[in-house]
Amino acid sequence: MVVSPAERGSTRRFPDWLMVATLGCGGIVVSLEKTSVVPLLPEYPRIFGVTTDDVSWLVTVTLLSAAVATPIISRLADMYGKRRMLLVAMVLMVAGAFTASIGGTFTWALVGRGLQGSAGAVIPVGISILRDALPQQKIAGAVALMSASFGIGSALGLPLAGLVYERLGWQATFWVVGVVGIVLIAAVVVFVPESNVRAPARFDYAGAVLLSAGMTAVLLAITKGGVWGWTSYPVLGLFAAAAVAFALWFPAELRNGQPLVDLRTSARRPVLLTNIGAVLVGFSMYANMLVTTQQLQLSGETGYGFGLSVLTAGLTMIPSGLAMVAAAPVSARITNMFGARVTLATGCAVMAAGYLARFLFVGSVTEVIVGAVIVSTGTAISMAAMPTIIMSNVPLTDTAAANGLNTLLRSVGTSTCSAVVATILASLTVTVSGTTFPGLDAFRTIFVLAGFAALAATGVACLIPPSRRHEATHPNAVPGGRQLQRAEEKREIMVSGRLIAATDGRPVDRGTVTVVDSDGRPVDWGRADDDGRYAVLLPGDGRYVMVASHVRWQPVSEAVTFPRASVTHDIHFRRPLLLTGRVRHAGRAVANALVILVRPGGATSASARSDSGGNYELALPGPGIYILSVLEPDGQTTHSRRVVLPAPDAVVDVDLGGREPRTGLRI
Repeated sequence: MVVSPAERGSTRRFPDWLMVATLGCGGIVVSLEKTSVVPLLPEYPRIFGVTTDDVSWLVTVTLLSAAVATPIISRLADMYGKRRMLLVAMVLMVAGAFTASIGGTFTWALVGRGLQGSAGAVIPVGISILRDALPQQKIAGAVALMSASFGIGSALGLPLAGLVYERLGWQATFWVVGVVGIVLIAAVVVFVPESNVRAPARFDYAGAVLLSAGMTAVLLAITKGGVWGWTSYPVLGLFAAAAVAFALWFPAELRNGQPLVDLRTSARRPVLLTNIGAVLVGFSMYANMLVTTQQLQLSGETGYGFGLSVLTAGLTMIPSGLAMVAAAPVSARITNMFGARVTLATGCAVMAAGYLARFLFVGSVTEVIVGAVIVSTGTAISMAAMPTIIMSNVPLTDTAAANGLNTLLRSVGTSTCSAVVATILASLTVTVSGTTFPGLDAFRTIFVLAGFAALAATGVACLIPPSRRHEATHPNAVPGGRQLQRAEEKREIMVSGRLIAATDGRPVDRGTVTVVDSDGRPVDWGRADDDGRYAVLLPGDGRYVMVASHVRWQPVSEAVTFPRASVTHDIHFRRPLLLTGRVRHAGRAVANALVILVRPGGATSASARSDSGGNYELALPGPGIYILSVLEPDGQTTHSRRVVLPAPDAVVDVDLGGREPRTGLRI
């Protein structure tokens, strides 16, 4: 991984709020684009002359293209520039909008909706830009607003789409988004700075293809399972294809030093739990958006419907959108005071309380709206916390890719919710005057499931360990508390280099570099690629401690003072880790015995002869289970035993001034 060495300074001449507003509006437009077709789904069969099943592809194709584009564009943003890839995503969204509206046919509408799915990366990339560009004390509020923009746009999209359709026609539901997108592209060029926090590398084409194939198969099976049948051959075949794709993808990513998705980082407990929470939050929040308007539009003949028009029912979602805007600063305040994991748990708990209200109170429009507002408030609070937790636990050069994965998993939750809701509404029905409607029990069952998902997300949030690196709370200061620059500026230092073996000058691949300040506070960490290249981001000039580790080398630590400029700093591993021991028989040393270390799979890792004192040394391989065999000098007698490296019961004594410790194992 190579990082641009250019020093990143603040070159903007505009207030920060213009950048935040631009990116926030971008997120809202992306959400509007996703929901703009929903109110018109009953009308499209007549407009295009197709079946209802065909029309559902207008939603499905956008979902599938977003699943493919979001992780790829997010990774490219970390590699080649965040604003650059943000503009690419927005240009594709605009192109899709005009393709769908000008084409005039169902085929062109599908093509346009597919292009619009690329805009799914706007929110994660925008959040990463905010982290890079804003002073630390402003990050929480900006990220909260950007995260909430997904729900805000979804809540406002229903009434706006209906209004535009009634006044300007179906084509306008597409080209209005395109026109707004053009304005926002211009605003991004003017108000949003490009960040030099990037890590150019070889793109992981194999990982991108396998992940895209797996996610496409999974989401297509989920979204079409209710129509095609969950036990039908196409759906079962899609699930089987997804299993094969992911079975190939996981080992391929673990072998790749520059993966599309860093699975080792994703497996860290805070990141893993946050991503699990994203699936649950996505499921819970989407139920509120899907069911509310349907409940309000249901015929009054049922006794529990309210018979509102499409436009009126959509307008009832406006309070939910406004509640999400109001909840953004509340979320930021909770994060700054108590940490992001408390914010996530609080938001999920509020969502659960909202669904309890929705289950109990269904007798009036006001009760439905209040319940929806409570759920939306919890949604805004919880969604704002997830990017902060992610960015506090991944390398600062990988924030866009990590947030892209979190966004993708949230989409898995929403897709699953859509399939579950459709199945329940079609299964639990009542017949009134010869017409079949979803029953009240169907709505309450959905509320129960969504509430349990929110409760499960609350429990997951409580299990997330606190992060010592708080992206949103620490003042932008260098070690020792000295202020780096004025509050409206942000100037970070990029340190890049290589991990090198001092013995022969060869690069050491896939080691880890951790940086702490002079008070022991974590600053950043990074993983080296196959060529030993690493990168870390420091908050400013000053003295830091850099700790490099590798499974086959003695750890190295250095206290380094960095100037106020990005620099190159190589780290040298001086001594390989050794597996040492002594071969004895009946208390007597055995010389010239052959010691062999073998993996259970059959590959020989190392071998050596014992000296006159029975001592041997082997280069320590990577961690794992091995077979340690000894061939006696007679060339016939052998001894073997199973060993686990590194040894779990190792005792480390520190002798200041003595020789560096070795990893030892006695047999």
